[in-house]
Amino acid sequence: MIDDGHLDLSSHDAFSGGVPHRTFARLRAEDPVHWTPEHDGGRGFWSVTRHADILTANGNNAVFSSGQGIRIEDQTREEYLARRTFQETDPPEHRITRKLVNPAFSRPAITRYEAMIRSLAAEIVDEALSHDEFDAVEVLAKRLPMMMLGRILGVPDADLPWLVEKGDALIGNSDPDFTDTVIDKMDTQAYRFMPFRSPAGVELYDYADAVLRGDKPVDPEGVLARVMAANAADGVMEARDFKNFFCLLVAAGNDTTRYSISMALYELTRDPSLLAQLRSGTVWDTAADEFIRLASPTMHFRRTATEDTELGGQAIRAGDKVILWFVSGNRDAEVFDQPDRVNLARNPNPHLAFGQGGVHLCLGMWLARLEIRVLLEELSSRLSVIEALGEPAWTRSNFICGVKSLPVRIRR
Repeated sequence: MIDDGHLDLSSHDAFSGGVPHRTFARLRAEDPVHWTPEHDGGRGFWSVTRHADILTANGNNAVFSSGQGIRIEDQTREEYLARRTFQETDPPEHRITRKLVNPAFSRPAITRYEAMIRSLAAEIVDEALSHDEFDAVEVLAKRLPMMMLGRILGVPDADLPWLVEKGDALIGNSDPDFTDTVIDKMDTQAYRFMPFRSPAGVELYDYADAVLRGDKPVDPEGVLARVMAANAADGVMEARDFKNFFCLLVAAGNDTTRYSISMALYELTRDPSLLAQLRSGTVWDTAADEFIRLASPTMHFRRTATEDTELGGQAIRAGDKVILWFVSGNRDAEVFDQPDRVNLARNPNPHLAFGQGGVHLCLGMWLARLEIRVLLEELSSRLSVIEALGEPAWTRSNFICGVKSLPVRIRR
């Protein structure tokens, strides 16, 4: 679909050729808090596209609540309660669960994984570079997040391809390359109480149930075992909460980092000078965040207004859906000099890709930064040329966007 500057942001097809940046640029300039009326039976919503307005809304959870869902889709109260994770809650409830899981994802905890990540990354890169041509997403971008997902969760390596496949089906529920049950193309009523309204949720629930029963052994040092042990003492998570948390980790713990890496690889094919900059060793403190800014794989989170209010000059009514388009705020020229340009030395880089400015700061941000940096360090030290053999394929989704296939040729 060609981006003429006026694409319908409620449509997954509007994103099937990549992020419609012309549409977002027009909205930032002309209509930064834009109303999309009722569509295909779904309620209308506000699109918030400027960095400053996104920060304002994201930092005020009392007025802009996560407590009715975080995606554009409508849910009944029963569906929301069945599918929610701590992402879909507000303080003080959010803090209770967050306190339980935060220690496993803190910066010091993640730093301890660096040697493991480097060993895995070196192995992945060496295997990839034994070929001259390959799909960079499948061979490079996908594998490290998948392997680290297993280490973080504490599940067997043998289970990882299956878990990633089911995670892709969850978070890629609008993309026929990832699921046969495409959410806007067929009746998904039978799965309305499952995460992402997906049948993959049923299978992941079964896996999580087996973990809870002890039928599926997990590493005692992994996140799942540590959360279960802490929960045994505090009783914060019900069984369904744990299963939803598990689904969240399987999906978000893999796809978003994969798509940040795939964006980095895509940009390397477009501008050979970027590889030289990486090889210089001068931009490692800033490069990962620049690629994350450009990728913004989680393009939006939704909030729901709890009262009548004003945002960006628009009157918001209580109950209105308000969509915070992080992917647009991250290209705002009022904040970022030459926002469409890759600047690996960009500093400061106040991007919003991790939900900055709000209580829902991404749990896995330190892990994502570390994986991206280490993989690119290992790749750039072994590579002299990487070029695209064709156009990239993009996810069909207005929630998670990324390069899902990128055929490349390399020279060592």
